[in-house]
Amino acid sequence: MASIFDELKQNFKRPNNALNQLIIINAIVFVGLGLLGVISSFSGSGNLFMLVDKQFTIPADIESFIYRPWTLITYAFSHAGFFHILMNMLVLYWFGMLISEYLGSAKLVNLYVLGALAGGTVFLLAYNLIPFLAERSTGGMVGASAAVFSVATAAATLLPDYRFHMLFIGPVKIKYLVAVYILLSILGSAGANAGGNLAHLGGAGIGFLYVRGLQAGTDFGLWIQKFLEGIKNLFSSKPKIKVTYKKKAETTGTRSSSSYSSNSSSSTSVEQDEIDRILDKISEKGYESLSKDEKQKLFNASKK
Repeated sequence: MASIFDELKQNFKRPNNALNQLIIINAIVFVGLGLLGVISSFSGSGNLFMLVDKQFTIPADIESFIYRPWTLITYAFSHAGFFHILMNMLVLYWFGMLISEYLGSAKLVNLYVLGALAGGTVFLLAYNLIPFLAERSTGGMVGASAAVFSVATAAATLLPDYRFHMLFIGPVKIKYLVAVYILLSILGSAGANAGGNLAHLGGAGIGFLYVRGLQAGTDFGLWIQKFLEGIKNLFSSKPKIKVTYKKKAETTGTRSSSSYSSNSSSSTSVEQDEIDRILDKISEKGYESLSKDEKQKLFNASKK
């Protein structure tokens, strides 16, 4: 059991690994709430489960939401059942791979969070401004669907002609797959899961706008990246590294010593440029992002 947790920990901590991190977080929340539900049922403390579960459920009425504003994000990491989380994570994996490959892990996280925020906001507005929905009672909403729709729509906007090989169908352009998902959500916006389908549309809309913004040179999800980096820096330990800067050796009158000095200073300059590059990498991505060779170079430099 310990080895499983160690593998999960190592997989989670790998740099540029946002897709796996998102899936792992969703899985941990699902299993954690499930186990808590089982324990609460057997112990007769069902109120405890309901209390915790509420922290991952965005309520429909504004008054309840005011007391639980964090649910605008946490709802996107909770699911109503096994098939609910399975389908969401599969779609997230398929489309998230494209976003990670073409835009990078940071943009994937930006999309997921923006999709969750957009979906939750549309859900709240719909149930408080549309009379048809306001008259219908709902216990709230959970699920990563809005965030996943954001990622999927972003991928289809960025790479509309990219093909997925579908079972029994063959290669299909992802723009058509996403178009079908959106159409089904529109058709279901007056059904039993009206709020959820409207949230899907909110996520899809923000995914489209995000990629169009990037193509125009604007990343309006950058604040999410900066915010998460700030939190990460608060809890990450800084490596104690001592790097010294050496002055270039003075040249002498002889030709041979001048040549040696030039080669020596050139070598020192190259080494220092490499150290500066590694330090910049630590500043941007953290010490764990360094390769084994880079860590060794930094260690050797600290000994000089």
